Amino acid sequence: MTGKASFTPEEWQLVLEGPPSAGIIVVTAQRGGSFRESIAMAKAYVEARQHHGQSELLDEIVAAKPERDHTRYHSAEELKQAGLQHLRDAVGVLAQKATPEEVEDYRRFVLTLADKVASAHREGGQAVSEAEQAAIKEVADALGTAAPA
Repeated sequence: MTGKASFTPEEWQLVLEGPPSAGIIVVTAQRGGSFRESIAMAKAYVEARQHHGQSELLDEIVAAKPERDHTRYHSAEELKQAGLQHLRDAVGVLAQKATPEEVEDYRRFVLTLADKVASAHREGGQAVSEAEQAAIKEVADALGTAAPA
């Protein structure tokens, strides 16, 4: 089992920032609903904590407060590109140090969080807007997996 101790502080920070990065990418994909979407991100962590014990790695990730500094970016596009690179880097670190099952659990958690964020606010009568669907697909591509159907 892989845990925080398996990573350098920089690597661990990279892994921790991945899920909130994905959430912010989805939040910024479509205007409106950011308050509900932020709450949905927090709820994704709470729900994941209820599955405590299934993965030491995920237990330690969801035990940490989700934080992401988005003030250093000058545009939503710059934030998105940096977030996608961040996700690629996090999965790269995990692929080196975690088991394949743990990497897959991480991917699944990040995509579940992104989907919950997208579904938190209806846009144009749709549960998930086209822009949010596109953002989720980009997140999935950065994670090296397929977007949920």
